[in-house]
Amino acid sequence: MAHLKLENNPVSPVSQGIFDSTQKALGFVPNMYKDMGNNPALLDAYTYSYHSFRANSGFSPVEQEVVFLSVAYENNCEYCMAAHSFVGDMMTKVPAEITNAIREGKQIPDLKLAALSKLTRSLTATRGNVSQVEVDAFLAVGYSESHVLGIIAGIAVKTMSNYSNHITNPKLDAAFAGRIWKK
Repeated sequence: MAHLKLENNPVSPVSQGIFDSTQKALGFVPNMYKDMGNNPALLDAYTYSYHSFRANSGFSPVEQEVVFLSVAYENNCEYCMAAHSFVGDMMTKVPAEITNAIREGKQIPDLKLAALSKLTRSLTATRGNVSQVEVDAFLAVGYSESHVLGIIAGIAVKTMSNYSNHITNPKLDAAFAGRIWKK
């Protein structure tokens, strides 16, 4: 797999502003952000889309994490699996059995969250070309057509970070080290 050897380029004002607000909110700037910050358009698009998904997707924080973890699993992103497992554990309070089932590629013990993860993974793997049967199964557990579009928004967010992480290979931050992951 190809990896970029990022230079220590001067940080753009856009990236620096995001670093500053992230430092204030989290107490550190994730290595993924530092790598993405080498192109301010990428970091700005990622953080804007991430926050918009969190605020506007129509999913609960637990459901949002299921989407993010399912995309990261399907895209085999070790960094995002560790980071979102940590976020699920510490911030969005995803039950451990849900997070661990996704991390291990096993059945999720909650019918609705299982349907969410299944459609998310299928949309990711097929680049959006899922069957009507798959969509109908998702809708049958109580989700709406708007939620299907919300999944696509989550996939877009995680595709930026997953692909960036694949090409930059950021060092896993100490905060996420307790949830290291390999497929």
